[in-house]
Amino acid sequence: MRSGSNRYLANLLRLCKDQKCKLSGKIIHGSIVRTGFSGDTYLCNRLLDLYCSCGDGGYARKVFYEMPVRDVYSWNAFLTFCCKVGNLGEASQVFDARPERDVVSWNNMISVLVRKGLEEEALVVYERMVSQGFLPSRFTLASVLSACSKVLDSVTGMRCHGIAVKTGLDKNIFVGNALLSMYAKCGLMVEHGVGVFKCLSEPNEVSFTAVVNGLARENKVLEAVHMFRSMCEKGVKVDPVCLSNILSISAPREECDSSNGFYRNVLGRQIHSLKLRLGFQGDLHLNNSLLEAYAKSGDMNGAEVIFAEMPEVNVVSWNIMIAGFGQDFQSDKSIEYLKRMRESGFEPNEVTCTSVLGACFRSGDVETSRRIFSSMPHPSVTSWNALLSGYSKYEQYEEAITHFREMQLQNLKPDRTTLSVILSSCARSRFLEGGKQIHGVAIRTNVSRNSHIVSGLIAVYSECEMIETSEHIFDDCITELDIACWNSMMAGLSRNSFDTKSLMLYRRMLQTGVLFPNETSYATVLGSCSRLCSLFHGREFHGQVVKSGYASDSFVETALTDMYCKCGEIDSARELFDTVLVKSIVLWNEMIHGYAHNGRGDDAVGLYREMVSRVEKPDRITFVSVLTACSHSGLVDTGLEILGSMQRDHGIGPELDHYICVVDCLGRAGRLEDAEALAEATPYKSSSVLWEIVLSSCRVHGDVNLARRIAEKLITLDPQNSAAYVLLNNTYTSVRQWDQAVALQGLMNKNRVFKTPGHSWITENSNSL
Repeated sequence: MRSGSNRYLANLLRLCKDQKCKLSGKIIHGSIVRTGFSGDTYLCNRLLDLYCSCGDGGYARKVFYEMPVRDVYSWNAFLTFCCKVGNLGEASQVFDARPERDVVSWNNMISVLVRKGLEEEALVVYERMVSQGFLPSRFTLASVLSACSKVLDSVTGMRCHGIAVKTGLDKNIFVGNALLSMYAKCGLMVEHGVGVFKCLSEPNEVSFTAVVNGLARENKVLEAVHMFRSMCEKGVKVDPVCLSNILSISAPREECDSSNGFYRNVLGRQIHSLKLRLGFQGDLHLNNSLLEAYAKSGDMNGAEVIFAEMPEVNVVSWNIMIAGFGQDFQSDKSIEYLKRMRESGFEPNEVTCTSVLGACFRSGDVETSRRIFSSMPHPSVTSWNALLSGYSKYEQYEEAITHFREMQLQNLKPDRTTLSVILSSCARSRFLEGGKQIHGVAIRTNVSRNSHIVSGLIAVYSECEMIETSEHIFDDCITELDIACWNSMMAGLSRNSFDTKSLMLYRRMLQTGVLFPNETSYATVLGSCSRLCSLFHGREFHGQVVKSGYASDSFVETALTDMYCKCGEIDSARELFDTVLVKSIVLWNEMIHGYAHNGRGDDAVGLYREMVSRVEKPDRITFVSVLTACSHSGLVDTGLEILGSMQRDHGIGPELDHYICVVDCLGRAGRLEDAEALAEATPYKSSSVLWEIVLSSCRVHGDVNLARRIAEKLITLDPQNSAAYVLLNNTYTSVRQWDQAVALQGLMNKNRVFKTPGHSWITENSNSL
């Protein structure tokens, strides 16, 4: 039993602690020492409370370590202090040294580890706690669930949920909110989080905000908006954080369809109005979220108004504006905002420079991108990646590879993105040696089994006709690969004319039961069906496309149209074409091309005129397709008229392919002199292809004199081209000039010109692969 003097001193110490009066407490501490009460555990605990409360670690440590007898309170008080000030080392020593542990001490250790960013270690301590028979409290679960959120450990989080249900803590608002936050971060709000929310009797603003955030992450737009409206209807306080989460929904994403995008734009404006009504105009984070919503929806005029009205801006605000103009292909505005940013005293960071780089590349201003990158004193790997990606996007593959070498000379370690971009450049430029070197780098840095790297390696070896190496890489990593790698392998097989194997690989993928085809998968296998002229399998894949919901994808629509056209089902192709609401230029070209190759020139020209009448801008491929149709169907005057309209009406200068079509059209119609005159008048008169077409037409129409003259031109252009000899020989034989044919054959042998052998292919048992 404590004496009255001890109680009096303890009360004085408690008063000093409450009033944070450390000096008076030290005077009392001296009195305790002088009167011989320094061995009293109760008084020492009060002193420990005082010094811990005042943040005096030195005296707290002195009192704790000089205590002759420490009780549970002493250990917990000092451990709590060590954890509170973030002294992890000493906290661990105290925790390990105490003779008996309780739930409070475990909670302290888990909490400090989480605050220090050591979530994995915190979860290990939690497992030790449970294994030693301690029942987690609400504080334990809150800390552990916070750790699970940060490391996305949904398994441990769900185990905590089970314990919470067993102990009745799932209805506790503290634990419930932690569960909601964990499920939101782990992308399991719909599957598990909504059930947790329903168990809360009185959810608060934190609960609603967590659910809205989780639904937004899972792209559940309508559900998130419904939850937000429910929050407002129940009178729960709406804070800027919640509005920021709702704005993340209104910022369009790539996977959203157009109707959803429209809904999001309206939602963003509604949240804007609500922000003004609630008086949150001064909240910087919310203003930046609103700015980003407008920028991502493409409304840069609205974004500029918001930016101008913001009472405070930071580097993030400037970066959003610069990136937004870049996405809108306004590189000049991005650069203008960069200058304004510097003039306002803000120093551009890595994100700023990367955004400007991206803006310039998107606008096709490669030179400015190069200049901005050169002005960066110490570009990071992220900046290098932006530069290399820009070069690769604009097909400047050699520049990308050259700059990658510069990056290596600066001792910067490339990451997976760097290697993926360079592998793509090597593949498209068919730079096998470079691809092999990157393969070596990937092996040395232990990323050779990463799915992005594997996909790039498969593309490199496939493009360089080393399909067996591609298959070896694929088979070696098959259990770890994602859909992109399967697609890359199927495309590689198809590119190397192994279309049947490509279709077999597709079926093998389905048999795994784990991966499901996407739009790229369908476009690839439909391309293989086109080349195999396999209508049976093309229709089968069409059915799968409809069932899987990819029928409205532009790439799949084009692939289906091409498949039906190549298989001769031109009417089916047109039916499909007519069902497409928003037709891309590629789809128009494919349908016109299909008509051309199925001998329906009038339909091709009619579709071309319909396209132009809808103010669709044709490209060079469009004209190749419609001029091919004119050639195959004998529409000479129409072909000449369309050729003349290219530059005049559409600003597209005719290229070699266009002249080839029209020269062929004239030749087929027997207008050989016009064909010769047009070939002579083109900028491509040194091309042997044009003259080969004229010479071929001479054979059809038996014009030996013109054939001889054209053949002489061809031989002058390319003495080793066997086509001139073969076509002239065919012309001689068609009019029975055998002596001339024999003499020409002798000349061919004398000049050591050899005819290139032809090839044939057949399909055996076309209904099986």
